[in-house]
Amino acid sequence: MRILLAHNNFTPQGGAEVFYHEVGRVLAENGHEVAYFSCAEEGLETPWAKYFPEVEDFREGGTLSKAARVPSTIYNRKARDAFARLIADFKPDIIHAFAIYVRLTPAILDAARAAKVPVVLSCNDYKHICPNYKLYHSGDICEDCKSGAFRHALQNRCCHGSTAISAASMVEAYVHNRMDIWRKNVSCFLFASRFMAQKTEEFWGEDRVEIDFLRNPFDASAHVLPPSAGEYILYFGRLIDEKGVDVLLDAAALAPDVPVVVVGDGPDLAVLTARAKDMPNVKVVGPAWGDALKTWLAGARAVVVPSLWHENFPYVILQAFAAGLPVIGSQRGGIPEMLEAGDFGWTYEAKDPEALAALLKQVKTMPNETIAKMGAAAQAYVVEEFSDTRIYTRLQEIYKRVLA
Repeated sequence: MRILLAHNNFTPQGGAEVFYHEVGRVLAENGHEVAYFSCAEEGLETPWAKYFPEVEDFREGGTLSKAARVPSTIYNRKARDAFARLIADFKPDIIHAFAIYVRLTPAILDAARAAKVPVVLSCNDYKHICPNYKLYHSGDICEDCKSGAFRHALQNRCCHGSTAISAASMVEAYVHNRMDIWRKNVSCFLFASRFMAQKTEEFWGEDRVEIDFLRNPFDASAHVLPPSAGEYILYFGRLIDEKGVDVLLDAAALAPDVPVVVVGDGPDLAVLTARAKDMPNVKVVGPAWGDALKTWLAGARAVVVPSLWHENFPYVILQAFAAGLPVIGSQRGGIPEMLEAGDFGWTYEAKDPEALAALLKQVKTMPNETIAKMGAAAQAYVVEEFSDTRIYTRLQEIYKRVLA
């Protein structure tokens, strides 16, 4: 089988690119021919780079230059035509698209439909139903744009807090909705969490599109640590408002006997660091990744994921499980699904620091043997469920069903 994968960025910048390349790796290792399509980047060493279109960053330049780029962020004809050439040359049996918004744009899906090649689309955020990707702004969950009321994106200035970007995102959503460009071109929408699939049906209507489930690939072996019961509760990740670290600090203030360590970087680092100076039980260490992060994981008792937005399928939970640690998670998005797959942790209402504080105290006083047992169960789960064999089996099932 020939599979063509499409994603905005070729060089890994985060979890989305890891997903893109891991799917390609698993397919290639199982004997499939795999081609890639992304935006052009300097110095790419891939035979497919000759097809990659040059795409300018909408956010760069002055007001006039930004305005001039808006049409191509909505419907990129250059990307569509380049994709059509690759389809003609590679002759794929199926196309698997990932994040193609704003840069490649769903214009490339028109090329696929013209060539009569079926498309499956992996959705790792809410961009297909929400102009700002998150269903969240100004500190709270937001569904104002449900039923196609995308004017709220501009009214709320919810896209990067910018009037210009919010206006462009509003227009983009209206145009794509009018063209019905997602639903008419995608044979099957793939989700990692049932929550995101349900939310899509709430916005678009039940049974309006074909839906299936594909978990993000995760190399658990790279993160495995011996299960143990350390001393502190660990947060690691981006430090930004929707991650709920301020709620974690509120809870830590109510549980002064529970040590909390915060690892990460982001726009809220300075504020959180200043606040923690007056909290003897909280330590904000800033960014620490790779082996440095493993050191913090090795000494933790549990990991906390206090997100305020509807996280889809956070990698931090998989990393925590692989490290043999149970997780305290907010009742947002796909987080409860991951924790309720087994006896792997606890959930609480996201904006309730008292409930979180109670869990911090509970985890602190639980027997070490119980904590270690939960961590071992979580580790066994992630090693088994996220193996290459499981991922490949699901890909085969999905592709064959779509092609049939």
